[in-house]
Amino acid sequence: MSTPRPSLTLSSTVLDAPDAAELADFYRRLLGWETVQDEPGWVKLLPPGGGSGLGFQTEKAYVPPAWPASTGDQLMMLHLDFEVEDLEAGVAHAVAEGATPAEFQPQHDVRVLFDPVGHPFCLFVNEEAPGEPPAISPEWVAEQTREIAEQDRLTIQDAVAPDPSAPPTPPRQAEPDTLT
Repeated sequence: MSTPRPSLTLSSTVLDAPDAAELADFYRRLLGWETVQDEPGWVKLLPPGGGSGLGFQTEKAYVPPAWPASTGDQLMMLHLDFEVEDLEAGVAHAVAEGATPAEFQPQHDVRVLFDPVGHPFCLFVNEEAPGEPPAISPEWVAEQTREIAEQDRLTIQDAVAPDPSAPPTPPRQAEPDTLT
């Protein structure tokens, strides 16, 4: 005799970050979603038409995953896929908001990018596109990185390994870990 399955609804996918509010702000700008919950160490966004959202949780011990991974690396536990109509316009928008394109692009109709704290995410078009993946030159990545730095946005380097010569930031109150 089995017990009946309870009703389960996916509320959100939660991403850890050194600062939940900063990462949530990146995804809010990227997606145009609304902040529906904003508490110390926790932010939740929902899409305008409803459905499951994205949650962001501050995790002081956060370590960004390596992608593509190899043995011994911090593995990616999940990644987000976003469908776009125009791949290059989608990449340009993501980079303008603070994303960094991955050097390795495994498919011609998908672009792998990293959010400001190193979570990989993909932009894709839902159509067959023949040919090899176009190369993203190191010069283009360097140019985009310079432009992001000029806009004074948080970089992956700063999120993971802050500049030791920078003035210290005041310590924040420790917050209990929460799982939702």
